[in-house]
Amino acid sequence: MAKKLRVGVVYGGRSAEHDISVMSAKYIMELLNPQVYEIVPIGITREGQWLMAEDVKRAIMELKRNKRASFEDITAELPTVSPQTLIILKQHVDVIFPVLHGRNGEDGVIQGFLEQVDVPYVGCNILASALAMDKAITKAILKSHRIPVCDWLLVSRPDWEASPEEVIGYIESKLHYPCFVKPANSGSSIGVSKASCQDELGEALTLAATYDRRMLVEEMLEGREIEVGILGNEDPVVSMPGEVVPSRSFYDYEAKYTDGGAVINIPAELSERVVEKIQALAIETYEALDCSGLARVDFFVTRGNKVYVNEINTMPGFTKHSIYPKLWAASGIEGEDLVARLIELALDRYKGKRYS
Repeated sequence: MAKKLRVGVVYGGRSAEHDISVMSAKYIMELLNPQVYEIVPIGITREGQWLMAEDVKRAIMELKRNKRASFEDITAELPTVSPQTLIILKQHVDVIFPVLHGRNGEDGVIQGFLEQVDVPYVGCNILASALAMDKAITKAILKSHRIPVCDWLLVSRPDWEASPEEVIGYIESKLHYPCFVKPANSGSSIGVSKASCQDELGEALTLAATYDRRMLVEEMLEGREIEVGILGNEDPVVSMPGEVVPSRSFYDYEAKYTDGGAVINIPAELSERVVEKIQALAIETYEALDCSGLARVDFFVTRGNKVYVNEINTMPGFTKHSIYPKLWAASGIEGEDLVARLIELALDRYKGKRYS
């Protein structure tokens, strides 16, 4: 019998998206074929403490038995290990699936650590992860590649706290209401608000500033929200597009991760020409940021079928509600095959490395 591939699933972390990471990891571990893979769960607490795999396995079993318990309750008393000792990862896993969303996970931090200990991992490299995590940097790069994005402004927390009236006046001189305010480095729509007047703009900036020292203010584009998944390294492929129809004013955190929060229409009802445009821009975005493995690219399609890139996510949500696995299932790649391909891509990229 062939030896099972040991897959370390890293999840949790010091991020506002900790809970989403736990849900994503749970779903991915359900999708990993136990006949092919040995799953090595590696949890990270909200305080940044790493939990040993065997302890995490016992915690997961306890969670299954005690439906009312939380991951934090069960892991509170578990022994922890410092990241410095995790060089032993090389001896215990063959590949890492870093199911970490947001800061310290999707932004190049964990990728840098895994590069240092020389362990293959799923997803984008350090640079692509860092670039794509920063929404302002992403927009600047895409604009330099002549990829259409909405008008936007960047505001710093120190400026906002020092001169709120001046900041609001500057925004109002450049953009019209309604507009969106979001942390420059965040995901899952955490800290995102829609502002339709001056008071709402102030509240939105204050909220976003609790998550990041830089806040992005974007013009609101009246249009349809379209998303596609990307899979691959040097020759990436794009899923069919899906349309997000949220049940509230915009696709916020609750809409993304609760039943009935949004309707996902796959495939989206678009002309062949618009689909081709979206898929081409998705590849251009992916390559402009030097992405690999996977990503989800979000678009707005306005009246007249003008297409704008909204943002790119290099470790998109992977819960049972998430659109990324749904897009690929509708495109002919079911969840079990999808995670298997992602692991293959990680190993292929690792084999292709050249060190000086």
